[in-house]
Amino acid sequence: MEQLVNFALLGCGRIARKHARTILNSVPNGRLVAVCDIRKENAEAFGEEYGVPSFDSLDAMMAECGDKIDVVNVLTPTGMHPQHVVDVAAYGKHVVVEKPMALTLADGETMVQACDRAGVRLFVVKQNRYNLPVQRLHEAIQAGRFGKIVMATARVRWCRDQAYYDQDKWRGTWRWDGGVFANQASHHIDLLHWLVGDVDSVFSYTERQLVDIEAEDSGIAVLRFRNGGLGVLEATTAARPKDLEASISIMGEKGTAEIGGYAVNELTTWQFSEPLPEDEEIRNNSNQNPPDVYGFGHVEYLKHVVDVVLEGGPAFVDGIEGMKSLRLISALYESAASGNEVSLRFEPRYSRLGMKMDRRDSDVNIELEASELYK
Repeated sequence: MEQLVNFALLGCGRIARKHARTILNSVPNGRLVAVCDIRKENAEAFGEEYGVPSFDSLDAMMAECGDKIDVVNVLTPTGMHPQHVVDVAAYGKHVVVEKPMALTLADGETMVQACDRAGVRLFVVKQNRYNLPVQRLHEAIQAGRFGKIVMATARVRWCRDQAYYDQDKWRGTWRWDGGVFANQASHHIDLLHWLVGDVDSVFSYTERQLVDIEAEDSGIAVLRFRNGGLGVLEATTAARPKDLEASISIMGEKGTAEIGGYAVNELTTWQFSEPLPEDEEIRNNSNQNPPDVYGFGHVEYLKHVVDVVLEGGPAFVDGIEGMKSLRLISALYESAASGNEVSLRFEPRYSRLGMKMDRRDSDVNIELEASELYK
């Protein structure tokens, strides 16, 4: 008899449809069995759309469907992830959590420890690692084809106007979301670390340019990698009138590669001083045309979750791995707030990421305080 892994979704917002469709259409051993959202009408509409029971609290969902659920996908605003992951782990369920896993290092550690205590797996979604051109690039780096890496650059130039941020009160707030570094660019920050290696220090600037939010819509940073390479990060949601690109480039002593497109999906440059016969095939057959900025990586990522749950073995991106990019994101905010270069071996002092502020947060708190989520 074929083994199945049953998924439930906690949070029925924008990203939830990507998870639901992926599980239903592209993960052969995965099954969607329940959805939950504090906004009852959202949960009911979502459940009706995908033909599964809906609930407005985690407790209610677990009381009725807990014996059927293997994995809960936490798809709520980032600032809620820590409480939700802890709560799900307490029910003995494996957890998939969307990016970034948390907004503070302390919260990230709490999540890892809660899952360890409960004996459940914590999977942090970093689906862009599965993009075909990214996989090709990672393989070439691991094979030493670039030699010494001189510079790595990531650019996220997307359009998110005021209407986007006004969809939900939590968007762009320090406590629940952060800005472009924490939200839109978090996958690309992860790719810089995964492809090139550990970062020693960062220096960054952030600005709020075109929208009325608490956090930044634009930021730039320079990175010093432990292997001696330098990095440049450019991230903005102030591209107008539409998305421009999300790209990453690697330059080394023996080669140069660049992946462009709006979702790190098009291999635009692939050249080496020592070419191999397979290079032509890689150049011709590594591009993907995803329907949205999320790309195709969720399919392979959730298939991997199913494999780990059924067969055991290490998770591709577990809580410890997720903490690496969270530390890098935290250092970027610490540098922007302090005006100093920040070592990755730091304790946050100035960053506002994950902190309660006065500007827009008062209305949000009424709706989103973690203690009010499970009445």
